[in-house]
Amino acid sequence: MGQVEGKSAVILGAASPDNMGQVIARLFAANGAKVMVAGRHEEPLARLAEEIGGAYCLCDITDRDAVHGLAARAHDAFGRVDAAINCTGWGLLSNLLETTEEQLDQITALQFKGVHHFLQAFVKVMSEQDPTGGSIISLSSATTKALINNHAAYIGTKRAGEAMIECVANDFGHLGIKANTVSPAFTHSPMTADSFQVPGLVDAFMPRYPLGRLNTSDDVAQACLWLSSDHAFVTGQNIQPNGGLTLRGNPQAGDIEAAVGAAMAKLEQ
Repeated sequence: MGQVEGKSAVILGAASPDNMGQVIARLFAANGAKVMVAGRHEEPLARLAEEIGGAYCLCDITDRDAVHGLAARAHDAFGRVDAAINCTGWGLLSNLLETTEEQLDQITALQFKGVHHFLQAFVKVMSEQDPTGGSIISLSSATTKALINNHAAYIGTKRAGEAMIECVANDFGHLGIKANTVSPAFTHSPMTADSFQVPGLVDAFMPRYPLGRLNTSDDVAQACLWLSSDHAFVTGQNIQPNGGLTLRGNPQAGDIEAAVGAAMAKLEQ
C-alpha cells in the first residue's frame, strides 16, 4: 500500500515536461493518490493526467478566481482534497540595482500574491470538507537560508511565502490542516538544464553539500509525499531535502566565477 493510498492531491505547476511538479505528481499517483495536475499549458497537463490516470485543470496562480476554481474543481472531482502542492516559481536572477518595477510586479504576483491565493483557496476547501484537514505544501528555495548573490527579489518573495505557510499552520492547525514549506537547492531539472552546461558551475556548488551530491527532483517529491502522509506529525516547518546545503551555504559570485574560470582554462589547454 502506498503512503497516500486513497488520498487526493492537487499539484499546481506541473505543465512543463518532467519538471518538479510532474515528478511529484507521478510519485503521488504511484503511491495510490488520485491526482489533479494544474498549470498554464494544456497539452503537457493532458498527457501527464492520462499517463497517471488522473485529471488536469488549467490554472494561473496569479489569477485569484482561477486558483479558487481549481480548488473547487478538485473537491468536486474527488470529494475532498487531502493534499495541495504549489510548485510554481520564477528564478529571477537580477542585481538589486538593475531589477525593474515590471520584474518586481511579476515576481510579486507569482511568489507573494499567488501563494496567498493558493493558501486561501485550499484552506477554504479543507476547512469546509468533512472531516476537515489536509496537507498544504509550497515549494520555496534553500536560498532563503543560504543566500546567493543577485536574488534579492526572488529570495524576498520566497521568504514571504514561507511566512504565510507558518501563519496557516498556526491559524488552522486546529482543523487538522498541516502547512509546510519544502526547499530544494540547485536541482538538475528542465528549468536549470542550461546552467548544467556551463563548465565549472556545478564544481562551485558540490563542496557545499555534506552528503556529496546535488538534490534531485525525486528527493523533493519524497519529502512532499511524506508530509502529505498520515505519518508526518509536522506543520509550520521548512523542510530542506537538499543534502545539508544550509550548513555550509551557497557559493557566492566570486566562488562561481573562479570555478567557471578554472574549468574554461582547462578546456583551452
